[in-house]
Amino acid sequence: MATLSVKPGQRFTVPDWHTSAQLLSADAERQRSAAHHARQETRALRNETNNQTKWDEHDNQTRLAERISSVNRWKETLDKCLADIDAEIDALAKVKEAAERALQAKNLALEVSIECLTLRESRRAIDVVRDPVEEELHKEVKAIDKAKRELQEKVTEAFEQLCRLQEARQQLGCDHRHKMEALEIDRVCLSLSVTSPNISFKVNPTRVPNGSTVLSEWEQNSQCNKEHAEEEMKASAKLREVTALAIAQTNNKLEAQRVATEFAFRKRIRDLERAYDELKWQEQNTLKEIAEMEEDIRRLEEDLWRKVQALKVAHTRLETRTHRPWAELCRDQAQYGLTDEVHQLEGTIRALRQKLAESQDALDGLYRQLHRTQTDLGYKANSLMLDNKCMDSRRKLVVPAEKFVPEVDTFNRT
Repeated sequence: MATLSVKPGQRFTVPDWHTSAQLLSADAERQRSAAHHARQETRALRNETNNQTKWDEHDNQTRLAERISSVNRWKETLDKCLADIDAEIDALAKVKEAAERALQAKNLALEVSIECLTLRESRRAIDVVRDPVEEELHKEVKAIDKAKRELQEKVTEAFEQLCRLQEARQQLGCDHRHKMEALEIDRVCLSLSVTSPNISFKVNPTRVPNGSTVLSEWEQNSQCNKEHAEEEMKASAKLREVTALAIAQTNNKLEAQRVATEFAFRKRIRDLERAYDELKWQEQNTLKEIAEMEEDIRRLEEDLWRKVQALKVAHTRLETRTHRPWAELCRDQAQYGLTDEVHQLEGTIRALRQKLAESQDALDGLYRQLHRTQTDLGYKANSLMLDNKCMDSRRKLVVPAEKFVPEVDTFNRT
């Protein structure tokens, strides 16, 4: 009978088999329970992290949007402030140009006043008088110098204020550019998502960059720039008002002085014309008196010559009668009559010669007076010519230079 081969090895008992099966089942149950618990925790963690991520992203999206809105409000505020400061710069520049034009116009007025004073230095003799015209011209020169100083001060102040406005505008412009850049960056950040192609890991992204500021400092910087610009605009508006008032006041004062000076000129010219006419009348009367005096002297000389001839006749008669002979040489009535005639003629001749000398002196005085009158007429004519030239020159103050045509002086009485 053949033998059964037996496989060598350990043999477990039935209880061992059952125990092993129970252990496997328990291990499987425990593993399934652990896996189920892990799955539940994973699901809870996934839900929690997804919710947290979504809410964090939503909150940061909101924060970015609010930040963009805040920066954009400041940008609009700066836009308006920049527009206002640009308008103020233009307005102040125009006022400054107006002040410069007014200052330049004062140079013409000063030149005219000095020209008038220089022209009047050509007056001669008694006409070199410090009359109201000269006083008004000196007042005008002083008023113009004062107006020029005031306007120059306003031009300088306007220039300095323009520099301050430009500086404030530069600060606003720099802040505005920075906000535009920040808006662009934050809008790009707002547009990013998990599907964006340009996202990646960065080295130490949570670091705080150098030069970072807190929110209050950021807002305070923009507020300071805005307030500084507004203060400069207020100062500029006040300066514009003061400058415009100064221009108007100086123009009014100089216009009043110009009117006063020209009134003095016209009065002086009328006085000179009256004086000239009076001297002309005196000259004519003096010439007439000279003519009559010369005629009277001529007649007086003729009378004197006739009286001398008559005296010669009387002398000759008396001398001739001294040759009568003897008793005929008597002092008769003819002798007494001839003697009385000689005495009478000699007295008459003396009186005529004295009167002739007096008439010659009077004639010489008339000639001297005529010379003085004619000389003074020349002075008055010269003064009239100079004052008329001054008035003609002063027309440049009220007539535009391109329309100014000097008047021909038709007054010529010399």
